[in-house]
Amino acid sequence: MDLRGDLRQAWPMNAEAFSGAKIALICRQQLVTYRRDLKPSIPFPGCWDLPGGGREGSETPAQCALREAQEEFGIAVSVERIHWCRGYPGVLTAQSTSYFLVAEITDTEVAAIRFGDEGQYWKMMSFAAFLAHPEATPHLQARFADYLAGHPPH
Repeated sequence: MDLRGDLRQAWPMNAEAFSGAKIALICRQQLVTYRRDLKPSIPFPGCWDLPGGGREGSETPAQCALREAQEEFGIAVSVERIHWCRGYPGVLTAQSTSYFLVAEITDTEVAAIRFGDEGQYWKMMSFAAFLAHPEATPHLQARFADYLAGHPPH
């Protein structure tokens, strides 16, 4: 699903069942990334990841991704700033759908990031570095590449 314009109108409030959502928060051709914990009990331990996580209650994909960004990084992004969203087959459960969203944030918001308690640390990573990083979460590299295919950096 590639949505443009007002996502509040484009998304049904009772979105289909989905497992979760990830969001690429971009600023000046860089992404907000974090290094996942090194716990063997979690998926992709130690990999570079993007904000997001599992759906709670009847959240829409946007509500899910934005709540997770707030919890994990202290960034409050409005739904109007999301400019791309696509559903993909779930990684952990192929029968489910997960969503990948993209929104731009400002330098001021990057400076105000307050990293939460999930993960080891965070950093801004260039698009190229994330896409080529051998320890980045592979499916998110592919999803971000999908986004870039239609929205090349300028």
